[in-house]
Amino acid sequence: MPKQIPVVYSDVHLAHDGLIELLAGRAIGCHESPARALAILDALQRDSRFAVQLPIQHGLEPILAVHHADLVDLLEHVWTDALASGETNGSAALIPDTFVVSAYAGPMALRGLPASRADQLGAYCFDTATPIVAGTYAAARSAVDVALSAAQLVLDGAPLSYGLCRPPGHHAGRALFGGYCYFNNAAVVAEWLASRHAKVAILDIDYHHGNGTQQLFWERSDVLYVSLHADPAGAYPYFSGYASEVGAGAGVGFTRNVPLPAGTDLATYRSALKVALELIDDFAPDAPLVVSLGFDTHVDDPIGGFALRSIDFAQLGAMIGGLGRPVIALQEGGYAVEALGASATGMLTGLQEALSRR
Repeated sequence: MPKQIPVVYSDVHLAHDGLIELLAGRAIGCHESPARALAILDALQRDSRFAVQLPIQHGLEPILAVHHADLVDLLEHVWTDALASGETNGSAALIPDTFVVSAYAGPMALRGLPASRADQLGAYCFDTATPIVAGTYAAARSAVDVALSAAQLVLDGAPLSYGLCRPPGHHAGRALFGGYCYFNNAAVVAEWLASRHAKVAILDIDYHHGNGTQQLFWERSDVLYVSLHADPAGAYPYFSGYASEVGAGAGVGFTRNVPLPAGTDLATYRSALKVALELIDDFAPDAPLVVSLGFDTHVDDPIGGFALRSIDFAQLGAMIGGLGRPVIALQEGGYAVEALGASATGMLTGLQEALSRR
């Protein structure tokens, strides 16, 4: 009988709550909420094939290997600064109202930032959907610890581990946060693996393009980033994820994007995943495979546009496991709360069964 699949989870994320985002000029409740992780946790805890454990703290060093210290400082202190200065009374989330865009600077070399960290948010955040509340920084730190602890389990011999990360991470860049993401959990793990291995591969199967992960490894040849996602011509984050984006400098060819049309079903997705897995196999990584795992490809997802069903994820997991490489699966998106438990269970058991046959 196969061993239980290790799941790393922390309830620190629960304080990252009371979130709002601005959509078409309206304030709405964030689709990214504690209910997502709790739905997955409940399903896994009721299934004897999974064993849930707490993360080990890894400190700031792995985060600073990926993210600029100024971003870390901002996320750590902006809430308490805003409270102390009266910029918030603690009852509402912080969302930037002014953004530094390329056209603002034009030919000017702008270097100054306002004294208030709350006023600096628009220099680091790229959307109005990634609020900060009292529990945000601790949750983001904990999500990284969850990811690294899951990675350590695989390095210690587990063929598969699952980091139930919340908040997600793949939209966060070097000095950039957005898309519900603050620190890039998968990128931190990939960088951590790259310090121990010659070649690392990241497979991103979230509905949305992982612009942050792409940015972080854009000029790297030791980290392959392969992403399957909705066509950015009509889907968030809109400005990246086209097939023509392949990296730069030493990294040319080590970023590979596979944008897919609205309504993508299992047959279309399987064909695209086959291409992605061939790219990874040709790259021949010597580190465990890092999977940015999104379930917003589900047909019922409120901010997705694909047509996958919960039952389909077992097949996709089996395909990924068919590579025969140890897998570190890290949770990204997925907002159809009622479908998340079955989707996660299917994906992870499909992975495990395929890996056990290798």
